Amino acid sequence: GALLVSERIDREELCGALSPCSLSFEIVVENPLELYSGAVEIQDINDNDPVFPSSQARLEISESVGAGARFPLESAQDPDVGINSLQTYQLSANPHFALDVQTRVDGSKYAELVLEKELDREEQRELNLVLTALDGGSPPRSAHVQIHIDVVDANDNAPVFNQSTYKASVRENTPSGTLVARISAYDLDDGPNGDIVYSFSSHTPTKVRELFALDSATGELRVKGQLDYEETKLYEIYLQAKDKGAVPGVAHCKVLVEVMDVNDNAPEVTVTSVYSPVPEDAAPGTVIALLSVTDLDSHDNGLILVQVSDVNDNAPKSSQDSYDVYVLENNMPGIPILNVSATDPDLGRNAHLSYTLLRGDSTVGHLFSINRENGTLYLLTSLDHEDQVEFSMIVQVQDGGSPPLATNVSVSVFVTDLNDNAPTVLYPHPNTTATYTDVVAPGTPAGHMVTKVVAVDADAGYNAWISYTLLQATDPSLFSVGLHSGEIFTARQLREDDAPQHTLVILLKDHGEPVLSASATVSISVAEIVKEVLTDLTDLAPANDPRRHVTFYLILAVILVSAAFFITMLSVGIFKCYKWRQSKELFNSSRSTLYRTPGPFHHIDAVRGGFTPPNLYHQVYLTTDSRQSDLLSKKPFTSSPLGSRQNTMRNGEPGLYHQIVGTASRLPTSAE
Repeated sequence: GALLVSERIDREELCGALSPCSLSFEIVVENPLELYSGAVEIQDINDNDPVFPSSQARLEISESVGAGARFPLESAQDPDVGINSLQTYQLSANPHFALDVQTRVDGSKYAELVLEKELDREEQRELNLVLTALDGGSPPRSAHVQIHIDVVDANDNAPVFNQSTYKASVRENTPSGTLVARISAYDLDDGPNGDIVYSFSSHTPTKVRELFALDSATGELRVKGQLDYEETKLYEIYLQAKDKGAVPGVAHCKVLVEVMDVNDNAPEVTVTSVYSPVPEDAAPGTVIALLSVTDLDSHDNGLILVQVSDVNDNAPKSSQDSYDVYVLENNMPGIPILNVSATDPDLGRNAHLSYTLLRGDSTVGHLFSINRENGTLYLLTSLDHEDQVEFSMIVQVQDGGSPPLATNVSVSVFVTDLNDNAPTVLYPHPNTTATYTDVVAPGTPAGHMVTKVVAVDADAGYNAWISYTLLQATDPSLFSVGLHSGEIFTARQLREDDAPQHTLVILLKDHGEPVLSASATVSISVAEIVKEVLTDLTDLAPANDPRRHVTFYLILAVILVSAAFFITMLSVGIFKCYKWRQSKELFNSSRSTLYRTPGPFHHIDAVRGGFTPPNLYHQVYLTTDSRQSDLLSKKPFTSSPLGSRQNTMRNGEPGLYHQIVGTASRLPTSAE
């Protein structure tokens, strides 16, 4: 199990400037089978001297340069790393210059001469200095370079860069010749003293000069060699601009070039077979081989992606289990009214959804349609609230898996009402040539109900709430009409000089928007003796109505019962007269109760059922001496109980009742 060194190790040859430097290996142990990963870190020793690119450097510095001017010097290179690498520089003693040691972002050192005392060419034409580079070894290793400085006459203006630091980024596979950055400097001098030449600074490493090229005239920095993110991620490039004067002015700038990683390294798979051949009776789970995968790229480029295939194990899921949609009646055909939304977390075909409309009733397929791809529900025709108020259906959402999975979503469409129906007058009947005349006796007191206008509105809610207004009358002061009941009352007591015939025009309006209206004409006769003025209802009833005979027998029974009561009253005489007077007083105080005295008038009143049951009411038109009568059953307005109540009857009492009014003379109270 001992790990031995088989040959001399040179860290600089193996890793270069990378630190730490390590060599990885894998060890397989059998019985039990285990895999161990290991690494050997190659530690650096101080076995390399710093080296300057040349043994001598030459500088030309104008005597006009002021104190504080800086002059970069060529950097020494030391292949060692860490503390053994180049650590500092030293400058020989002199009265004019000091040394400033700077550190790059990668930790390397470089030196700059700083002018502390201005030069004087007439006093000293040249200077010779010695620059020493030292590493951090023990003992330290060093290198020396001779710096010869020529003091020349002044060039008034030195070039100036428009910025001191430039930043750029390139991909590591960028081809040679690609523009990285463009530096720019200006010089206020004229002629050659103002012409600028761009170049690398003297302390720019050789490696940088091999990878990048600088156009001396335009200042364009371009890729020259092959960049490698895995080797160097950031380059710090120092450039300078010189004019062409006899004593050139110099300006310096820095370009930071970031190298971006590309996926240029394929994963490396190492397979170590430890059990081959495999016996046919090998148990499930037996390890056959060990695999190790590495990738030199960074971030996402260095991940190993394992693809997981999808199985159709998720049914479509709707954002809600049911939808309630409200549509105004009289809509435009073909409009979209709903978008059924569903999702499926599966992938590919398993997540492809289709929408199908399952018929809730026989009319759904003719009225509605759904887009199979996006679940948009369309209304194919115009709806009528009075025809049908609600539609129910099921939308099935199915994926494209095998086998497919599906989810059902219930949809209810409610048709909301518009005021598209005017009030319809049931009494007096507006579409007949016969004249309905109601009779009232002379001297009738104020507040006596003469007759009633009966009307319905097929709409619902406020759209079906009918109001009655007296629009025109022979004598407007004689009669009034109930605003919501349609009942016509005497507004004052009838006098002998009142006209014998009165015609009233009643205006009926609903409360919709816009308001729809109708009118009814009522004829009232003032007469002492009741005359038969009503047209025989036989003309109004359908010839094939089988219920008319039932009505006839009902009228006959009423007449017989009335006659029996009349004979009984004559036999009891004074006692019944007394009771009759009491009941008359009671009637006058409770005219609007369940049983009311119709008075000595001749008209057709409506016999209606209450709201129990709520889905049915009846209208019976009766006359005591008619040969036939009419029984009318009307389809309920289930969607508008308020409208039915307000417009078809004048009472709010629960339960079923019948109101029967004859055209004969008023019977005694007990018969009523």
